Amino acid sequence: MSDPATAREAITLATDGDFAELSLSEGPLKNDGPIGWPGYSDTHARASARTGETESVVCGTGRIGGVEAVVISFEFRFLGGSLGERTGARAAAAHALARERRLPVVVLPATGGSRMHEGMRALLQLQFLARESSLTRAAGLPQIAVLRDPTTGGGWATLGAGSDVVLALPGAQVGFAGSRVRPPDADPAAYTAEAQLAHGHIDAIVPPEALRDTLGHWLSLLTRPAEGPVAPPRALGAPGTPPAASGREAVARARRPERPRAAAYLDAHFTDREEISGDRSGGVDPGMRCGFGRLPDGRTVAYAAQCGTATRPAGFRTAARLVRLADRLGIPVLTLVDTPGAANDPAAEHAGAGPAIADLFAAVASARVPLTSLLIGEGGSGGALALAAPGNLWATPDSYFSVIAPEAAASILKRPPEESATTADQLRLRPEDLVELGVARGVVEP
Repeated sequence: MSDPATAREAITLATDGDFAELSLSEGPLKNDGPIGWPGYSDTHARASARTGETESVVCGTGRIGGVEAVVISFEFRFLGGSLGERTGARAAAAHALARERRLPVVVLPATGGSRMHEGMRALLQLQFLARESSLTRAAGLPQIAVLRDPTTGGGWATLGAGSDVVLALPGAQVGFAGSRVRPPDADPAAYTAEAQLAHGHIDAIVPPEALRDTLGHWLSLLTRPAEGPVAPPRALGAPGTPPAASGREAVARARRPERPRAAAYLDAHFTDREEISGDRSGGVDPGMRCGFGRLPDGRTVAYAAQCGTATRPAGFRTAARLVRLADRLGIPVLTLVDTPGAANDPAAEHAGAGPAIADLFAAVASARVPLTSLLIGEGGSGGALALAAPGNLWATPDSYFSVIAPEAAASILKRPPEESATTADQLRLRPEDLVELGVARGVVEP
């Protein structure tokens, strides 16, 4: 199955085959458009005759993986898929229909940006589309974009990048700057879906033959939230393990290389899942996995899971993005805490470690959906606490949580390195200590 070349081919590729087009009363374009561009009416008519479409976008409803959705698909052969007043009116009507019928929105952009023939009236459509997308977001309805080739200019900067989940077809040209307005020495590879994925601006690249199933999977996850706070997963360690006798033993257990990590917990807890990627600010942290998973009862829980590495600013921002998205969609959140702490190298500081951690604290503190957290390994200072649900933190037997790593605490207290083990004992960081101190609600068992 090849990449879709037309708006209707894209719709056929994405939907189950029952697309119903949204009908709008539009006559022929008159008077050369809103700014009287010479010959625009004729150009518009020729584009219509050549493509069989009356505008650069086709809108309607269809089922995707059994989930009904509003679909907005761009026709690049119609004046480069450009956004004019009629394009904006159609997309606005589609969003209004989505809100009226409580349907998710799927956008299939292939556009070169705003339409020159309509001047500033065309550029204003970006504000109007951003408002429509915001209203749909405020209504708690998910938006998914699938970037086709090309997706540039205002179409990328509104309906594309403004979606909750952003997918792309392989090799698609993606960037705010179109090919004719870039610096002459610009590297074309920087303006691709693959580059946008590497820098945290899209979530995944999906081959055409997998698009319908992937979209259906995403829609089923985002529209079937679990109810109430979720129970913490069971511990994956060996059953019957006695509590750590000391702080130093608790730290040693948590640092064992063979200890179960986030991937094992996610596999055990969810029947299937999809992941988001990137912080939308230029960064990706593979040590923070975020997404949506299906419980055995078919309902969805969002998750953000640290993987045992020092969490980088991009990881904190991605987790904050996940929490806010889940909150907007009414999906409860599970977090898995496991990090020696926030990354503290110069690159992390330059990338805004402090603001990123602050943003995650704020996202967690302001969430209206229930949050549940499980400490599955190391809980290193504020870099771990930022991901922990206030008042609903649980711990596994092979974990610890500390105001700071014992080695760092010893250094701050001007103790020799060999006293870090004694310091660990004094910090009361064992799971049982956390429960007694009111930090954790309980210790989960295998």
